[in-house]
Amino acid sequence: MQESILTAVFLPLALAFIMLGMGLSLTVKDFKNIFIYPKAILLGLSAQILLLPLIGYLLILGFGLTGTMAVGLMILAACPGGPTSNLITHLSRGDTALSISLTAVSSFITVITIPLIVNFAIQHFGEEGSITLPVGQTIVQIVGVTVIPVSIGMYLNHRFAALSARADKPVRLASAVFFVIIILAAILKERESLPAFFAEAGPVTLFLNIATLVIGYYLAKWLLLPKAQQISISIESGIQNGTLGIMIAATLLKNSEMTIPIAIYSLLMFLTAAVVILIHTRKAAVPK
Repeated sequence: MQESILTAVFLPLALAFIMLGMGLSLTVKDFKNIFIYPKAILLGLSAQILLLPLIGYLLILGFGLTGTMAVGLMILAACPGGPTSNLITHLSRGDTALSISLTAVSSFITVITIPLIVNFAIQHFGEEGSITLPVGQTIVQIVGVTVIPVSIGMYLNHRFAALSARADKPVRLASAVFFVIIILAAILKERESLPAFFAEAGPVTLFLNIATLVIGYYLAKWLLLPKAQQISISIESGIQNGTLGIMIAATLLKNSEMTIPIAIYSLLMFLTAAVVILIHTRKAAVPK
């Protein structure tokens, strides 16, 4: 598979399929949860949309990242949530309905915020030669691979509920396979420089992941939210949509080096997610 075919065709289609799969598990009720859990929703969205890019920016300065590494990390920080966070929340005994609602709402909001944050990063970190994302066109492209597939999935779930329920497991499995292929493709493209990239981007991406998980959890705890919601907000704050980030870097910006911190983050994310799941399932199993 040629790189141009991968980034121009397979990657957007794979992301659209993953988002359609997410839509199969969504209902209108998930958006009504904004009014049912206003404090939890507002905190989760604030952590995702505002706090996450700010932490990413501060870490870039603290670790001294520049150029493509810095822009790649900001792309990652601009892409919160995703279907993976819903699964991890479910396995961690968190509030899955809240997690799904946060992912759904943020998917619509980040359509606007992503091009603004990414363009800021490109200009601020002086990544010469990179394509600046045209805001209007980028919004249309992101809508095409996220919002529209999610909406189609929601319609299918509403219209054919039984069929959607049966399709949920195989679609999740296929989505996981696509996700792995995307990560491997991004790594293989830059395999010769991977050790240097891992040394440069590994610590900062791991720190971003852990810091946002911890901050999200303790903010929710400070606001006295129920334990399950604390878990959900932690995971939604700390688990980013790597697939969308790689598509933005590789397909829209046509810069494969920018995908490296995102791909490395996506690998490390599964290690920390396994720890989070283990901690919360063990706590839930302890007799009270």
